[in-house]
Amino acid sequence: MKNSEKISAEFQVSRDETSGNPYFLLDAHSGLSSEQLTFRWVKKGKEKAIFRVVMQSESDAFSLPGVPFGGIWISGTIHLDELQGFLGQALQELQNRKCASVRIIQAPKPYEKYSELIGNVLFKLGFTPQTIQSHQFFLGKKKIKNEAKAISEKLRKHVQHGGFTTRKGPVKNFDFLNDIRNWNSARGYSTLFDEKRLIQQVAEFPDRYFLISILSENQALAHALAVKLVPESLYYYLSAIRPTSNISNGGDLLLQGLFQLAVEQKSDFIDLGSSEVASEINASLMFFKSRFSNDISNKVTWTRSFFYE
Repeated sequence: MKNSEKISAEFQVSRDETSGNPYFLLDAHSGLSSEQLTFRWVKKGKEKAIFRVVMQSESDAFSLPGVPFGGIWISGTIHLDELQGFLGQALQELQNRKCASVRIIQAPKPYEKYSELIGNVLFKLGFTPQTIQSHQFFLGKKKIKNEAKAISEKLRKHVQHGGFTTRKGPVKNFDFLNDIRNWNSARGYSTLFDEKRLIQQVAEFPDRYFLISILSENQALAHALAVKLVPESLYYYLSAIRPTSNISNGGDLLLQGLFQLAVEQKSDFIDLGSSEVASEINASLMFFKSRFSNDISNKVTWTRSFFYE
């Protein structure tokens, strides 16, 4: 096949348009007044790639602020020269708008199978990695089911002895956010999240958010928020344990609820997130998550600046 046949596709640019991408946060309201631009690579009437940026100022593009990641998303298969052509035209469009810089948080590989190739092309296009965070995953629908059973069996006596119950399901109110903030603050942990924006996202996409709570005599002892970032995944987002509860294995109980929820949702993989704050790795947290993960993949933030005469 000739190269010209491979890359015969149409480059499209639109503003604030619903993408319909499985990663629903591409369509979440940013809470910013800034312009959004969506770049598409369309071939024979079908979208092959999409890349959305928020113009944070008159000259800075970010994909995407305030969410776990943005980046480039591929539908089906794509050839290397198609990907190079698409990203090259996207960068040219930004330069035509006198964009000073662009930042891209690329999704880890379990979400986007071409992430490593995308990173390679971005590097060749003059991007540099600004931050690298390792996300720990548990991959495999059948393996998740087996692991959920194994965790439950391991914790069975502890649950019976402590009289704990696990409640999991859609988010019905947001009292748990105050619990998480207060409990983590009491332990000396900082919990950074935009409460207003999170509440708005839950209201926009209620079927994508789930609350897991550990209770004893109807008192909440621990909470965790799980998010279905793509239909086949479950992302472990916010969590905290009441400091005065004296509950042991609280983290294990939350993860038990997470794995049970993943089985119910027929998830293909679980994303336990990163164990890093700024440039530091939380070794104890990473070790804890390693007990519940079977894979690891990097989330890279790529940056590039443009210079004009």
